[in-house]
Amino acid sequence: MNQTPNPNEAEPTWISYLLELRKRLLRFAIGLLCLFGLCAFYSNTLYHHLAAPLLAHLPEHSQLIATNITSVFITPIKLSFYVALFLSVPLLLFEVWGFIAPALYTHEKKLLIPLIVLSLVLFACGMAFAYAVVFPLMFKFFVGSAPTHVKLMPDISHYLDLTMQLFFAFGLAFEVPIAVFLVLLTGVTTPQKLAGGRPYVIVGAFVLGMFLTPPDVISQVLLALPLWFLFELGLLLGRFLPKPRPQSA
Repeated sequence: MNQTPNPNEAEPTWISYLLELRKRLLRFAIGLLCLFGLCAFYSNTLYHHLAAPLLAHLPEHSQLIATNITSVFITPIKLSFYVALFLSVPLLLFEVWGFIAPALYTHEKKLLIPLIVLSLVLFACGMAFAYAVVFPLMFKFFVGSAPTHVKLMPDISHYLDLTMQLFFAFGLAFEVPIAVFLVLLTGVTTPQKLAGGRPYVIVGAFVLGMFLTPPDVISQVLLALPLWFLFELGLLLGRFLPKPRPQSA
């Protein structure tokens, strides 16, 4: 006797997936809130460290200002949220990994874990490069370019927006080796062909630096040069990939 399939039999499976996803997102949200509360407690200290590269080049007794009365509270709190969000990225990736790992093959897991860890490290390196190298050079240039009779008093909210833009731009730029490696891994192109397009990559790096950074030459060059170097690094890593075996007729 033939049994008629019940269309509702698959429903518990999807419900279990949704419940598992909700549980993991809830854990991430709780972790993010805890980190945000901790960062908010030290919000003024965090902003002081963020402003240090600019304050080091301002004239003596100069300081940042707040043109909006709410900025003195809102701006450090926004910075605390950004810091908490960055610190919680590993937790988010851990929860995402726990959700998708059962559906992955063993070789996919072995490849994906190092790529995730390396991408986090590279993004953090990009932010550190921006803070330690780009900020001092850029702010020294801007402060030194101010006319004699102009007193520079940067606004704290605008400064936060500028630094977050640069952090994101340089963090994203440092992901270039991962992107190059994945392109070569998927077989879209070969290292030799990709190396042949090096002049276009160099021009594209400077164009991208023009769009992702403020309109000054220093920050554009300081983004374009690492982009070029990281492209070469990704190209070098791609040469260690095993060559595809020729298909038998």
